[in-house]
Amino acid sequence: MARKKISTTVYLTEEQVTALKELHNRTRVPIAEYIRMGIDMILEKNSHVLPGQVSLFEDFGGEDASGGRRSPDPKAEQKEK
Repeated sequence: MARKKISTTVYLTEEQVTALKELHNRTRVPIAEYIRMGIDMILEKNSHVLPGQVSLFEDFGGEDASGGRRSPDPKAEQKEK
């Protein structure tokens, strides 16, 4: 099932448009698809900056996956050892 797409405006240089049109003519892949692919590449490259899913091995100051208590402050955990 395809994900819902939201319309937006992107300003490209003439060189970018010319190259994308030529690529489209040779591959028949829509220009919008190439733009989405480029955005996906940038998001993946910078994923470390974006908020993500919480690891299975930690939660918000509670227990880790093994059932043991974890300190919410990693420095405090080192002091305990």
